[in-house]
Amino acid sequence: MLDTSVRLLRLLSLLQVRREWSGADLAARLDVTTRTVRNDVERLRLLGYEVRSRTGTAGGYRLAAGSELPPLLLDDDEAVAVAVGLQAAAAGSVTGIEETSVRALAKLEQSLPSRLRHRVDALRQATVSAAAGGPTVDAAVLTAVSTAITRSERLRFDYTGRDGLATLRDVEPHRLVYTGRRWYLLAWDTAREDWRTFRADRMSPRTPGGPRFTPREPPEPDVARHVVRGVGSTAWRHRPRIRFLAPATEIAARVTPTAGILTGSDDGTCVLETGSDSLIDVAGFLATIDTPFEVLDPPELRDLLRRLADLYSAGSREPAERPAEPGAP
Repeated sequence: MLDTSVRLLRLLSLLQVRREWSGADLAARLDVTTRTVRNDVERLRLLGYEVRSRTGTAGGYRLAAGSELPPLLLDDDEAVAVAVGLQAAAAGSVTGIEETSVRALAKLEQSLPSRLRHRVDALRQATVSAAAGGPTVDAAVLTAVSTAITRSERLRFDYTGRDGLATLRDVEPHRLVYTGRRWYLLAWDTAREDWRTFRADRMSPRTPGGPRFTPREPPEPDVARHVVRGVGSTAWRHRPRIRFLAPATEIAARVTPTAGILTGSDDGTCVLETGSDSLIDVAGFLATIDTPFEVLDPPELRDLLRRLADLYSAGSREPAERPAEPGAP
């Protein structure tokens, strides 16, 4: 007879591949008595699995959804499929679950046997994405960084700055932040003794990592807001601040989260901090919102809007009748 723990895993695996089993079928598969099957089902219930049963000739056992997620058993093909799906989600193909996908991928890859890692890597190398605008960072980099964050271990990596120069950095990683365009790491730089933000696609982690550390309090509670503000101050030529004469909930429904930082006020207005290399693009963006607004910064944007207002006002007039050309009939 199989060891109890091994038998429980076998029983759980059987319950996951078919909607319902009779007690006799399970006993035959496991080479035990139906009484042992009943006892094992009770053990699974104690572990948090919702196993439902029906009595009688048409009775049987089936695994139902419970109030909590217990551990799952995946065969080789299922594990590879989940890993590849998580990599696609981490690359931004499914909006809003990128960071969660990275955390799940880090847990899964730690438990994958070598033969399955090779299959996942082969699929990763043989697959390209036609999606535009998403991050170009390797999923392996995100996994390494996410693992260091989870374990509170210092991270060493080669980093290529905007000037093209490579430096070796030693940091205490705090959070990965996805802005809708790229991945960033917020970390405490041990050499500079300050918080720094790093673009993940410019990082090349080294192994082994550093020692464990006690996590510090972040520079502000809203880590994503801190990163977006810091990245925007260096990534864009212009940093407009716009006050919309409408509640933040109304404007949030009209702009994407990557448009900038939206802050509501008690007076029913809100302020959007955004960024662009072109003020004419900002003017076009404001027109799409179709809501009264005030430009707080920069003054150059107000000047541009005045010129555009004059131009559009002239264009809105009825066209004047042009005089006939000399000699025309």
